[in-house]
This record gives sequence, C-alpha cells and structure tokens, in this order.
Amino acid sequence: MTSEPGGAAASFASLASRFVIEARGRWKTAVARPANAIGLSMASGGIESEPHAHRESQLVYMVRGEMICEASSALWIVPPQSALWIPGSVTHRFRARAPLEGYGVFLDPGAAPDLPRDCCAVSVTPLFRELLLRLATRPALYDLEGPDARLVSVLLDELAAVSIENHRLPMPTDPRLRRLVDAMTADPAIGVTTRTWAKRIGVSERTLNRLLVEETGLSFGRWRQRLHIILAIQKLSRGATVQSVALDLGYESSSSFVTMFRKALGTSPARYMAGRLAARA
Repeated sequence: MTSEPGGAAASFASLASRFVIEARGRWKTAVARPANAIGLSMASGGIESEPHAHRESQLVYMVRGEMICEASSALWIVPPQSALWIPGSVTHRFRARAPLEGYGVFLDPGAAPDLPRDCCAVSVTPLFRELLLRLATRPALYDLEGPDARLVSVLLDELAAVSIENHRLPMPTDPRLRRLVDAMTADPAIGVTTRTWAKRIGVSERTLNRLLVEETGLSFGRWRQRLHIILAIQKLSRGATVQSVALDLGYESSSSFVTMFRKALGTSPARYMAGRLAARA
C-alpha cells in the first residue's frame, strides 16, 4: 500500500491490523465473526493499494469523498452514500484521496451465501447505514449470542435488499486498449476522432471498435460516455462545479454535459449530488 504525505496510511492502520495473510497470499480477518465493520477516514493525502484479495466478502460504504476500485475487469467509483460490493477472493485494488469518510464491512462467505457473486455498486438503505455505523463501534470479538449478533443478522437482511447502481466502467485487457484508456483518462477533454485514436495505438478504426466491443461490450462512443460519467461523479464528489466539470470533459457548454448526464443517470448532476448530500444529512 502506498500513500502521499498526510498520514493517510497511518489512518488505515487499524484496518490492516484486522487481517492476517493465508498461505496462498490471500488476506482474511484475524477474528472469526459473521461480519466485522470498521470506520475509514482520511483528513489529508491519498492512498493506493496493491492488487489483493480477501477470503471474506467486502462492502465499502462512502459517507463523503470518493474511492475508485479496479476489480472484475472494470473500474468502479464509489461516490457519497453509495457502496461497492466485492465478493470474497476477488482480486482488487483501490485508490482514494482526502477528505474521505466511510466504512468497510467484511462478511464471512457462509454468512451471506445469496449475495451477488460479482462486484457491483449499490445504494444502501438508511437502516443499513445506521446498522453499519453501530457495528463499527462494537469490539471485533463481539458476543455471538448477544445483541451485537442480532444487529449483524438485521444488517445481513438489509444488505440483501440493496439496489444496484450504474457506476461501472468495463476495462479492456488488451495492451493497446489500455494505452487508449490511460490517454483518455489523463485528458478526457481531447476531442479527436475514433480514427485518430486508432492510429495512435497502432490499429485500424475497425479493429479498435471490434476489440472494444469484444472486451467491454460497449462501442467506442458508449464507452467514452461511461468514462465521462465516472469522471464527472468523481469531480463533483470533490466539490467541483457543473460548469468546471463540463469544461474539463470537453463539452461545448454546461447544458450539453447536463443533457448527457441526465440521459445516462436519469437526473441532472446538481440534483444527483444534492440527493447524496441530503442522504448524508
């Protein structure tokens, strides 16, 4: 795990202390319980993990700030009041920047066998949020027969009722396409054609479109739009204005960006973020 100055790694020390490494290099919680929750926070700096996997399934819930995770051949963004579900044994890596506040809950594979087997972004219920916050205050070795055990039981019931959100960006594995992804992510406002992008990575326009559909299921235009949605949510979560986000992503006007955002998520950027902030309050 690497970090920028600001004590970010130290703030995650309590998280690392909850795990031990198995013989196959997979992490597992040091305490055998159906579920264990812990608070996550960073006041400054940033943090990026190495690719790793847990024996337990994991749900990361964000109160404020945003986190990006790469897992299951996709890039996931976790904006405020959303959560990312990572099934047990799925290799993943994450990066985040301060200010950040959130919670992680780790579930024994046998405690929730009917939950999704693939990564997915989810919107949690207010009751689940309160249960998670309460569980995070309990000792790791909570009583398996007492009130804490009943709290976990209700939390698992609520987890089964979460709704899936569309915060997934399929990621290709072809090295040429990954160069394309890196270039477009570094400069999303660049307005070159598909043909120009194809030439830059050394393939024909037809080959570029074919490879992208084969590896992500999306055309170039749809994939680029999904990238813009992911980057827009990231920037808005950091406090950027709609106008500045539209400019950063290369839109001619704020209205054209808002139209794209509304078609993709069913609401405007301002209302999307207002809903997140209202849920936090």
